[in-house]
Amino acid sequence: MSLRERIRQWWLRFRCPTEFLCDNCRYDHPNACHRPERPNAVSCPDYTPR
Repeated sequence: MSLRERIRQWWLRFRCPTEFLCDNCRYDHPNACHRPERPNAVSCPDYTPR
């Protein structure tokens, strides 16, 4: 894992430590996201805030 990815993961955990990322993600729809972690992802490389 690169330093950039580690910083990004830290920022995501800092921003919403108890929420799942899918709740605030632009791609939170079954047709838009096919990742197995959905809808309870706590880390995701495709996460984009709404």
